[in-house]
Amino acid sequence: MALELAILTPVVIVMLLTVVAFGRVTQGRQLVDDAAALAGRAASLSDTPGHADQTARTTVTDTLTDAGLSCRDTRVDVDTSAFVPGGQIIVTVQCTSDLSNLALTGLPGHLKLNATSRTPIETYRAGPGGAP
Repeated sequence: MALELAILTPVVIVMLLTVVAFGRVTQGRQLVDDAAALAGRAASLSDTPGHADQTARTTVTDTLTDAGLSCRDTRVDVDTSAFVPGGQIIVTVQCTSDLSNLALTGLPGHLKLNATSRTPIETYRAGPGGAP
């Protein structure tokens, strides 16, 4: 009985750590998707492309920090080239998440999480500078 317990205990521990690892990866992907969507929405409500860019970056940082996702490297790209009424804002978020404490499960030490959000700008809003 003791021999069976000694053999099965490490296997059960690795299986539990694997479940935790997959849960963390899934949650991380969802948080990065949410951050990109929230940043796109916040940027689409801005008055100027510069303000939209700044708002999107701040929103991503705040969202990921508040959620507790630890990113080694976070990159936010904001495309405001179509910042006109009826246009769209594209926000791309790339986050390198640290998984080194789950190395026993065979996962790499870090994982790149990516998300892109395309948010339309309202058609009947004032454009940059207040012009419709």
